[in-house]
Amino acid sequence: MSQATQSYDFGNPESAYRDLARDLAALLSGERDLIANAANTAALIYDALPGLNWAGFYLYKSGELVLGPFQGKPACVRIGMGKGVCGTAAARRETVLVEDVHAFPGHIACDSASNSEIVVPLLRGSELLGVLDIDSPRHARFGASDAAGIEALAKIFIDSLG
Repeated sequence: MSQATQSYDFGNPESAYRDLARDLAALLSGERDLIANAANTAALIYDALPGLNWAGFYLYKSGELVLGPFQGKPACVRIGMGKGVCGTAAARRETVLVEDVHAFPGHIACDSASNSEIVVPLLRGSELLGVLDIDSPRHARFGASDAAGIEALAKIFIDSLG
């Protein structure tokens, strides 16, 4: 992948996510370090997807989620399992897509500008590594095509770790 910022046409989300997946795989190729790959994944997603105000990782450590590499404003450092959107996705081990975070029971407001959120759990077999969390100031920013695309990106990240 070139150092120049790539532009993705999200007018066709399937194609844009396919191109983004190709570029993420190239970016992470040959590197196995979790922190380095999480940092580059968060940066690429934050740069590529329109309408975001936060993109990053919470890593599962000692029974809770701990802030990992991200792009955006400072964030909550620790999230309990089952708490907020991130803890709910981690506990359920399934993607949680929220059109209006203010209507989500127990939402943790790290950034009051966030209005919608998608959280994808990072599973390697049965092991929970953490979650990929993406926020937007736009209500209902994320849909089914985003869920499929972001889940594919999460899989590329997990596979990069070996």
